[in-house]
Amino acid sequence: MPRYKLIIEYDGAPFCGWQLQETLPSVQGALEAAVQATCGVPTRVHGSGRTDAGVHATGQVAHCDIDKEFRPDRLRDALNAHLRPHPVAVLAAEIVPETFEARFSARKRHYRYRIMNRRANLALDMGRVWRVPKRLDSDAMHEAAQRLLGKHDFTTFRDTECQARSPEKTLDQLDVIRDGDAVTILTSARSFLHSQVRSMVGSLVWVGQGRWNADDLYAALAARDRAACGVVAPPEGLYLVRVEY
Repeated sequence: MPRYKLIIEYDGAPFCGWQLQETLPSVQGALEAAVQATCGVPTRVHGSGRTDAGVHATGQVAHCDIDKEFRPDRLRDALNAHLRPHPVAVLAAEIVPETFEARFSARKRHYRYRIMNRRANLALDMGRVWRVPKRLDSDAMHEAAQRLLGKHDFTTFRDTECQARSPEKTLDQLDVIRDGDAVTILTSARSFLHSQVRSMVGSLVWVGQGRWNADDLYAALAARDRAACGVVAPPEGLYLVRVEY
């Protein structure tokens, strides 16, 4: 039975998140319905990770086993035809070894968080970025962010309902970049805790607003206490951009 790797783009706004829910629309549910419509039998689609409600993706990865061999480009086109009108697109498909696992074979995950730092309302990017009206000191944010790199207990930046066995993660990248009014936060790690990225971003915004400095951010990390976290950034600015294997 061939195993297919899928690279997927989606707008997370209309979904309860990646994970299948019985009564709510999910990205996984939309994909599984498209696969079933294509191959004729119920098929489980396994993602590289669960994005929360409202979180977007430009490079989510999934795999599924289909009891029929399709030319990858034809499978991609068939899935996209059945995905309409959902804001989900299969960008690429390929046949991979049966040992490939979208989640467990991943070596690194890359996320982008987009902030529009301006007083004017959003016109084109509504639902795609977090608008922060007060001017942010992006240099201070970047400097503080480097204090979070490396292996730490990230309990402070972990959702209380996180199901990960350990709060320890190794953060490889956390960069803050300004381009005009746009402030972008790039981060990468082998894996992240539930809400870790949004929690770190919200705390960095406090640094940018002058409410915290780099020492305050590190003290929050060292507290290993969810109550020490700053504000949690909203989901609409977060994108899963790439998964490395």
